[in-house]
Amino acid sequence: MGRKISTADLRQVHDEHKIWLSSVGEAGRCADLSETKLSGIKLLRTNLSKANLSGADLSSANLMGVIMKGTNLSGANMRGAYILHGADLTGADMSETDLYKSNLTKSEMSNVKLIKSYLYKACVNGVNLSGADLSDADLSKAKLKKAKLSETNLQNAILRSTDLKGVIGLTIEQLSVVKTLYKSKLDSELMEQVKEKHPHLLEKPK
Repeated sequence: MGRKISTADLRQVHDEHKIWLSSVGEAGRCADLSETKLSGIKLLRTNLSKANLSGADLSSANLMGVIMKGTNLSGANMRGAYILHGADLTGADMSETDLYKSNLTKSEMSNVKLIKSYLYKACVNGVNLSGADLSDADLSKAKLKKAKLSETNLQNAILRSTDLKGVIGLTIEQLSVVKTLYKSKLDSELMEQVKEKHPHLLEKPK
């Protein structure tokens, strides 16, 4: 499952990618690390914007401060990965990505595609998810305290036992289209609106 890559080859791929980015595609080569085994790797503050990491194994990877703007991470295994404090994934494609128990604290993730992604027990505290697409995503038992959810698409998202206390920009209109809010924590004002307009969302899913 997945292809292996040596440290030397990975360094060369990164060096070529840096040239590709700085020359706006005129020189170097865009990094293609799709389906690559990178479990447990340290890529601190590395710039892999617009790279292809679809289907890559980044489980337990340390991606603190990494820059992955517009990067293709669709279908990647990022279980238990650290992607926090200054990491910038603006506009990345993380559709169907496995982010089980990952730590995304205070990352920049505006306009990210997280369609059908798995964020069970993920730490998403303080993350900017403005304009992100979380349709059909599973956020059960995830922590989103003080996350920014302005204009975030939550269509059919599973918010079961999810901590949404102090979330910024979240509206009743966004919550009205989720699949469930069973046992989730909400600020009192939003909770009252849910109870009044969409009480079925608080019931145990059948």
